[in-house]
Amino acid sequence: MRVRIATRESELALWQARHVAERLDALPEVEAVELVPMTTKGDRILDRTLSKIGGKGLFIKELEVAMEAGEADIAVHSMKDVPGEMPPGFALPAVLEREDPRDALVGSTLEALPDGAVVGTSSLRRQSQVLVRRPDVTVKPLRGNVQTRLGKLDAGDYDAIMLAAAGLKRLGLDERIAECVDPEVILPANGQGIVGIECHEDRPELIQILRKLEHPEARLVVAAERRVGVALGADCHSPIAVYATLAGERITILARVIATDGSQMLEDRIEGAAVDGESLGATLADRLLTAGAGEILAAAEAATL
Repeated sequence: MRVRIATRESELALWQARHVAERLDALPEVEAVELVPMTTKGDRILDRTLSKIGGKGLFIKELEVAMEAGEADIAVHSMKDVPGEMPPGFALPAVLEREDPRDALVGSTLEALPDGAVVGTSSLRRQSQVLVRRPDVTVKPLRGNVQTRLGKLDAGDYDAIMLAAAGLKRLGLDERIAECVDPEVILPANGQGIVGIECHEDRPELIQILRKLEHPEARLVVAAERRVGVALGADCHSPIAVYATLAGERITILARVIATDGSQMLEDRIEGAAVDGESLGATLADRLLTAGAGEILAAAEAATL
């Protein structure tokens, strides 16, 4: 079988697509793998925050259109960019082993930032948690690919910027990291550090091949994390953070819902059998909603309109 991979054109997206291509090339059923690079709306519009132009789903919609049109067979995504509920007709047959899930600060550690420092991020999740810990700093929007963001930091536009540690490490930029922030301080996004593979659900032969790349432990944690977001009614850009960890056959899920100005943060965790991760995630979300998460999320949504 020949497999065409729809991918964004950023260096990180291409790294992920090439990584999947290498894994597929090693399978006897795969005769050839081809990359189909594309520029998405999320990549083109850089003068507004994602929350104001439709969220992270903008990064994957056009890749799905390419699959619909028969121009590509699969798409490769960072799972933190994938909406909690897949659009009709599409499936995620495989997720790969998780890379470092933490957020990384470049330019300074969180503690060493001077009063009034400017921190760059367009993630409401990161913004809100930074302001919980450091209400004295200013958080300003930062868009673009990894290299563009690093360039803006180097130009002096920001005192520090926050990125996913996984992306920096995959691009060989470990030396730029000033601090990988402990998840108990800045909780990651659901799916952060995990690469997922999407295709049409009516491609059984292709799905059977892709499932050979599946990492069972990554599936368990990402399914639980995504369930929390769906049950909260959250979007990819909502100020929520979810992180699940495995210990043997047990799973622990920690979740937060945070006011965008850092003035309020709800946190709860739950533990149980790993196979029950999704139902545990739903229970955790219900507890957060009972504690007032809905009001915090509604205020965040109103602020982005």
